[in-house]
Amino acid sequence: MNARLTRLAAIGLAAGLSLATLAGCGGNQSTSGGGSAPAGAKIALLLPETKTTRYETFDKPYFEEALKTECATCTLIYNNANQDAAKQQQQAESAMTQGAKVLVLDAVDGKSAVTIVNEAKAKGVKVVAYDRFIAGADYYVSFDNIKVGQLQATTLVDILHQAGKTSGDLVMVNGSPTDANAADFKSGAHSVLDKSGFTIKAEYDTPDWSPDKAQAFMESQLTTVKPNLVGVYAANDGTAGGVITALKAGGVSPMVPVTGQDAELTGIQRIVAGDQAMTVYKAIRPQAQDAAKNAVLLANGKPPASSTTKDGVPATLLTPVAVTRSNIKDTVVKDGFYTVAQICTPQFADACKTAGLQ
Repeated sequence: MNARLTRLAAIGLAAGLSLATLAGCGGNQSTSGGGSAPAGAKIALLLPETKTTRYETFDKPYFEEALKTECATCTLIYNNANQDAAKQQQQAESAMTQGAKVLVLDAVDGKSAVTIVNEAKAKGVKVVAYDRFIAGADYYVSFDNIKVGQLQATTLVDILHQAGKTSGDLVMVNGSPTDANAADFKSGAHSVLDKSGFTIKAEYDTPDWSPDKAQAFMESQLTTVKPNLVGVYAANDGTAGGVITALKAGGVSPMVPVTGQDAELTGIQRIVAGDQAMTVYKAIRPQAQDAAKNAVLLANGKPPASSTTKDGVPATLLTPVAVTRSNIKDTVVKDGFYTVAQICTPQFADACKTAGLQ
């Protein structure tokens, strides 16, 4: 089955199953060599929010699919906290009450999630920190988040240099202050931008990764930064969308380069249209598969299969990829993340032809 059909099958599976639980069937053995977890073992997937489209569209169905492959007799308990840390704590406690042996936890707030980890340890429940780091977890799988920030900033600087710019003002619109990954993105970006010759004129940590709040901040800064603005570091595609809306409404023309992350469909379409300069593609399927594999290992009482450590936690850090207009076909399309038809709706047909997608 090709990548596109595999993704569609996973999404179809997710739509047909309960949002609360997924019961596996059959008796397939784990492809990881870890063996099926004890019959009927329960594993909880706790995702943080819905403002970023990846979680419901990709992470959830990919994890469901991978868990069924790894352990056909396992049951999945699923919840999304909608950016509410207290709600996520309740969901974690409920999952443990229901008998979950492993929590695959993408934390709303990495610091407060340590409480969940401690409660889980007291009950003999293992925790996989998924996508966002949590101190004290049993395993962590994500991408190299410092590298993500460096990749965003380096691509921004390269684009500016290609346009003949070596100085000017930048605005940084970072991620949520409660997201540990956002701090890494920010640190990685600063490691490049601080020595780039460009001036960081304004900077903002965006609560809840809210596009609306990113837009409001950009609007509030335009009077000051517009005369010498040459680019904007936006930490993900949602905040990039808010920034671009503000820039257009404020009469910034031509559009300055704006970064992004997550390869959201709207972000890819903005890149095709020339409104957004780049995004970071993080192949979610391998991340979800890795989390499912290690959740089953932990449910079996085995150590996780890690390739490194993060602050003492066994970890696997995957490699992010920068996506610009020139390599959309060789990245997100080639992997089946999106089809050309999904990207090139009538509104973007002409731009897609120019970009070589049609």
